[in-house]
This record gives sequence, C-alpha cells and structure tokens, in this order.
Amino acid sequence: MAKNRNLTSIKYTSRDYESIKNDLVEYAKRYYPDTFRDFNDASFGALMLDAVAYIGDILSFYLDYQANETFIDTASEYNNVIRMGKLMGYKNRSANSSTGEVEVYVVVPANSFGTAPDLNYIPVLKRGTEVVSSRGATFTLTKNVDFSDSKHSTVVAKANAVTGEPTFFAIKASAEVLSGKNFQETMTIGDYQKFRRIELRSTNITDIISVFDSEGHEYYEVDYLSQNVVYVPLINRSSDKEIAQSIMKPHFVPRRFIVEHERNSTFLQFGYGTDSELYSESVADPSKIILNLHGREHITDKSFDPSNLISTDKFGIAPANTTLAIIYRKNIIEDSYAGVGTITKASKVLFDFKDPNSLDSAKIQAVIDSFDVNNEKQIIGSSVNLSMEELKQRIKDNYASQNRAVTRRDYASLIYNMDSQYGSIKKCSVVQDHDSFKRNLNIYIVSENRDGHLTKSGEKDGVLKQNLKMWLNQYKMVNDTIDILDVNIINVGIDFTIMALPGSNKFEVLERASANLRNTIANNKLEIGEPLYITDVFRILNSTIGVVDTLDAKFVSKVGGLYSDYGININDNLSADGIALMAAEDAILEIKYPTVDIKGSVK
Repeated sequence: MAKNRNLTSIKYTSRDYESIKNDLVEYAKRYYPDTFRDFNDASFGALMLDAVAYIGDILSFYLDYQANETFIDTASEYNNVIRMGKLMGYKNRSANSSTGEVEVYVVVPANSFGTAPDLNYIPVLKRGTEVVSSRGATFTLTKNVDFSDSKHSTVVAKANAVTGEPTFFAIKASAEVLSGKNFQETMTIGDYQKFRRIELRSTNITDIISVFDSEGHEYYEVDYLSQNVVYVPLINRSSDKEIAQSIMKPHFVPRRFIVEHERNSTFLQFGYGTDSELYSESVADPSKIILNLHGREHITDKSFDPSNLISTDKFGIAPANTTLAIIYRKNIIEDSYAGVGTITKASKVLFDFKDPNSLDSAKIQAVIDSFDVNNEKQIIGSSVNLSMEELKQRIKDNYASQNRAVTRRDYASLIYNMDSQYGSIKKCSVVQDHDSFKRNLNIYIVSENRDGHLTKSGEKDGVLKQNLKMWLNQYKMVNDTIDILDVNIINVGIDFTIMALPGSNKFEVLERASANLRNTIANNKLEIGEPLYITDVFRILNSTIGVVDTLDAKFVSKVGGLYSDYGININDNLSADGIALMAAEDAILEIKYPTVDIKGSVK
C-alpha cells in the first residue's frame, strides 16, 4: 500500500479550495479506508481537510497574485506599475500643475515734471509672489517682473484737478504663474548612510524647489544620480539680452538627488559619497580606472574597471549629521484650473525697490497697496491623476521612444512626459501634414478643465504651446518641423429606446440602461480621431438586466451654449455601414454631460 501511495500522481491543476478538498477526500478514501471513514462536515477529519484546503487555496492565490504583479500588463497595484515603469526609464509625475499668465498692475507716483512715472518708485515684482483664484487655488510667480521695462503699458491713473497734470501712472505687465503654493519642511539627518532615501511628510507634491543643509550647501535635483552636471540660468547682461534673457551655464553638482513619486508620496534619493571623498573634477582620471592585474606588466582594453568611472563622487554626496530645509510646491486644492477673471487677489506680494532707504516710506506703501491682479486668459491644466491603463500605456510608449522622437508614437510619448508645471495635456495626436513636401508634423492637443470636460489648450501662441514646442525641440529629428494645433471638440448625445422584460419595473430598467451607458461609453475618453460605435451602444443596452431588446439607438449633435461651437451633421459623418460615427484626424468626440446627453425611453 505504501509503495502504491508513493507512485500516486499529484493533480497540480487543483488550485482552488473545492478542488483541493475533493482531491484530499478522494486520497483519504483510497488509501485510508479503515482509518478515516467519517466525512461528516462536523467531524474532526473534515476540519483537517478544510484547513489544508484553505491553506492551499490561499497559497495558490498569492502565488498567482505575485506572478501577475511582476508583469506590467497584469499588475493591479498602482505603485507596482510605477516601480516597473522606473525600471523601464519612466519618470512618474505626482500631482499635476497648471501654468499660464496673469496681468499685474501697480500705481506709481509721477516724476517732478509729471510726464512719466518716477523711476525710483517703480518696483520689481519678485518670483514667489502668490495670487489666489476665487475657488481658492494658489498660483505662484515663476519669474521676476520689472515694471520699469518699456514693453509694459503705462496710462495716467490720476491727474491734478486744477492743472490736469498727471500725478499717478498705472503700469500693466504680464507675469507667468504656476499653480501651487510653496511650503517648507525641515528634516534632521543622522549618521552617514549609503544611498539615503527620505520620505517627505506632505502628500501630492508637484515640485521640489530647493534643498539646503544647515551648513549652507545646496543639493540639486537631477534626472539620475550619475548625472553630475546641470545647467543653470544666468542673467544675460550683454547687448542681446532682449533676445536671450538668460545664459545657460554648466554647473558641477557633487551634492544632488533624484525625486521619486509613488501614488501620493514623494521621496528624495541621494548617493553614497562623503565630504572627505569630494573631488573637484567631474570626469574620472583614466589612471584610476585600471584593474589591479597582479603579475602582468601590460594592459588590454578589457583591463578597465567600469565601477571606477564614477568613483569621483559615488553618485553624489549623501547628507549626514545635518538638518535639511526642503522647499516644495503643492496644490492646496485638487483643481488647479482658473477661468477668465477669477484670479483677483494676492495672498503674498514680494516687491523690490532700487533704494528703499532713500525713498518716502508712505509713497512706497502706497505703491504696494495699489497692487492688483487679474487673468485675461483661462489657466488650463489636468488635475486628474492618470488611470491605471493610461499609466501603463505611457510607460510602454516611453520605453519605446528611448528619449528621442523618430516615430509619431515617440512624439506622443514625449508630449505626455513633459513636466506638468509647463502645462498638462489630456490627449494628443501626431499626424503627417499631407500638404507639405517635407517631413512636417501636425500635433493636435486637447486639455481638460476642472470639471473633467475637454477644452482647447489656450491661445495659438499661448504659454502651453510654446513650452511644448521647446520641449520637443530637444528630442525631434533635425529635418522635422512641427505645428502645434488645437483639436475640434465635437459634443454628441445618445437617444435610445428599449423594451423591458414584462413584469419588471420599466423605470428601474431604464435607469440601469442609462447608467451602463454613462459608466462605459461616456466616462471613457476617446482618442483624437477615434470613432464612436453605435454597435457598442446596442451591446451595452442588450446586456442590461431587464432589457429584452433595443428598438432604436442613435447619436445626436450638441452645439452651442454650454457645448462646443463646432458642430457636425451626424448622418454625413456616419461610416458607410452606419455603425460608427467618424471623427476627422483633427477632431475628438465627447459626451460632455452624460446625465443629460444620454436620453432613453422604455416600452
């Protein structure tokens, strides 16, 4: 009997609770017929079988789960997808920011002649000034604004009632702003630790502004720890300063870090160098990268030690026995959208005057109090985190692009990977310009407002488009030319008629059918140029519980008012077989208000 048991084959396909238990019962009946006879659910033997089957089921589940989490296509945990993306060279962004322009105003006393503003009282509005929208979103100035610049418009604000001579002038200027408010966090660092990794206490951080230790050393953010040179902007004081405001200068950074974002958390990762090992040169000495080959008096091209190539700074100096002051930016509310005319006040104003000690303090205070702000254009930015499927697709596209733009897919990947502080793009499409004899590409983009509705990405020469063109110029092929264009947003609705199962509550059936359409078709944002299939509508309706058949379903156009001004004739844009509503390569279909735009009747 024992010999036969040893030869018994094991069913490796039994992995769930029921199948494992049935195999155990069969085994006991076959090989222990005299010992184990009571298979009652209340018996001790049944308890043991249940326990073993339970443990086997759990082990099978976790084995399958762990195996699935090692592949990007089957992973179900958001942070695991982020970690796999990191291995594939994808840099995850945490919370998104929006960028745009605001108009700022000051009132300045006139000079002694009454012909122009007094130059002594014209201030510089400093970066870090914070303005607030009516919804409570904070926007921070990214650059200084010098009101004395001749390009700013100046008008008479007040005049002498008797002589008519100007007494005050109002100056208007434009300023770049970025959504988010600056915060500071201090962190005490203990003894030296290799590859120190620290987690910031705050969540949903958009940017790391600066990192200083208590000794005054600055740590610079880099893309990867082996990168020991960054480019810093210097003020251009030469004759061409109007063309180029800043000079790009390479700067050796022995103290550096990379930023890692998980779903809501932010980490700073440092290297393993120390102050005592700091070298001034940024490139390793060739004499120091040769392997120690005992007994040989010559070397070959295989005798170099690659690990010594970075021995100069060991991925940067790690902080130790100090206190780090970390300034970061985050959105205080999830929505970073600002409609036209909604930014009307400031929460923090930073002014700089040329020689404040020699000026009238009352006049200085009057200039400060006169500060006003408004936004003549909307500030757009997607504040919605990427879904799991969107994140997976962007990781794959980024891996395929390898930080260069050759194919159209490469361009799309780079567009989505542009830093969110320069503008967020919801959907994009790259199309070959058919009217061009050279390799000209039309890039169509669309953004998303605070309500999750598609919207155009600002003006033709707006900040977002300028940032995007500059971003792509560093990756595109030399012979490529690009045009960045807005898409035409086409708003449509769905009208349908269904037949309910006899005896069912037809109103409940109708609501279930409408909810299924809203949750599947309406909430799934289409790509630019992607058609909308009426067959999907029929399939979803017919699969709804209580629906016998779908009698009719059609698309309807929604134009004007709260909808897009771009309308189409539905019948003219149906496919030849009538099953799909087609969209041009420069258009995108959207069901804007699902609860209103999806209408149904029941029989």
